Amino acid sequence: MARTASDMVPLGTPAPEFTLPDTTAGGADVSLADYADAPAMLVMFICNHCPFVQHLRHELAGFARGYQERGLAVVGISANDADKYPDDSPESMAAEADANGYTFPYLHDESQEVAKAYRATCTPDFFLYDRERKLVYRGQFDDSRPGNGLPVTGADLAKAVEAALAGEAAPAEQKPSIGCNIKWKKGNAPEYAGG
Repeated sequence: MARTASDMVPLGTPAPEFTLPDTTAGGADVSLADYADAPAMLVMFICNHCPFVQHLRHELAGFARGYQERGLAVVGISANDADKYPDDSPESMAAEADANGYTFPYLHDESQEVAKAYRATCTPDFFLYDRERKLVYRGQFDDSRPGNGLPVTGADLAKAVEAALAGEAAPAEQKPSIGCNIKWKKGNAPEYAGG
């Protein structure tokens, strides 16, 4: 199982704009602007087939649901090459969302341009933005990984979300997320991802 760390984009970076089809809503477009009134926003790069995402998906679903009820805007984005990885096709994404109780839009980034704009490198990769849509946290869900025996709690991300919802500074210590590399289309891997 190859391990790729998140790029740790500089804090304060503005959230890139996006408009992507939501696989859980018949392909209806979802945009960053749709969440303008939310006090904070979490953008997650996830996919179906990655063991690191599979390891936390049930807890992630509950985490998202609980914080959405408190006003956090949440979207999941899959940017993997669905031609080479059919488990990450839009149809499979919709089925995955339904099976795991995802209450957030699960967006398909077919061109991979949104993943590049966010400097996403792995799945899962988490980006949390404050009310002004400035980056306040990027990093791991928690210390749990497949096979390390630690429980999945979402503790690291939860601390950052609590701070963002309260209008406070996120924790200074932020550990990179670790996961599978995004499956870039041939010739499409950005330089920051080693391509």
